[in-house]
Amino acid sequence: MNAFIFPGQGAQFVGMGKELYASNDQAKKYFETANEILGFRITDIMFDGTDEQLKQTNVTQPAVFLHSVIRYLSLENAHPAMVAGHSLGEFSALVANKTLQFEDALRLVAMRAAAMQKACNLQASTMAAILGLEDAKVEEVCASINDEIVVAANYNCPGQLVISGSLQGIEKACEAMKGAGAKRALVLQVGGAFHSPLMQPAREELAAAIEATQFHTPICPVYQNVNALPQTDPVIIKQNLIEQLTAPVRWTQIVQQMVQDGADKFIEVGPGNVLQGLVKKIHKEATTEGFN
Repeated sequence: MNAFIFPGQGAQFVGMGKELYASNDQAKKYFETANEILGFRITDIMFDGTDEQLKQTNVTQPAVFLHSVIRYLSLENAHPAMVAGHSLGEFSALVANKTLQFEDALRLVAMRAAAMQKACNLQASTMAAILGLEDAKVEEVCASINDEIVVAANYNCPGQLVISGSLQGIEKACEAMKGAGAKRALVLQVGGAFHSPLMQPAREELAAAIEATQFHTPICPVYQNVNALPQTDPVIIKQNLIEQLTAPVRWTQIVQQMVQDGADKFIEVGPGNVLQGLVKKIHKEATTEGFN
């Protein structure tokens, strides 16, 4: 069974989608529709901008979404048995399984990016990658820092977990993680504490927009970030998508569940190949393929 998977923020690169735009008339129409919806020519930044321009959250999130979704829509004979996306990538997955229409999803992604940026501006916060510790140990260290906000945010693969929280909280946690035996505790160059309680203002802002958007019955299950379980009920998909902003991304568990449910080939669609690498670390026998 084919599992289609979609990357999140961090996969972007200058030049993404440029060849697709030039070689596929249908793709070009989608890109131009996106420029109109967003109110600025995001294609100019994606194709010929600078890394700095592309790193801005209000650009990065729509850019990764567009590259993933338009590449998926240009594939011939794409028949997913199941879909999933890492964080932002869940929106791409929901277009792929026809829960969301392209335009509606893009509007939500743009709103999500703006809301997250606002939340980042409210309090200095960041994230850090913890390598070489078991998940339970990382969670235990986070829980021990009770005077600051620090939580497990991305369960990427065994031995690689990203934590999220206040600047002081992350600083304390990184020292404690090293003391607990972590091979590395590396503060990431991100704008804020994604997938943590500090994203609550963004969650509240996005909730109303998600509730007001029509979600359709999908053609196949989406394995959602918040609980790693397959879902086809549009009402529950909505609720899980709202919760996603303040809840961890359970990518390890998603891949494990997909394999358990019959996935034998993981097809990553979008910029980069990070997810293929994670899939291999989670399930060594997995077959992977990429379209970027």
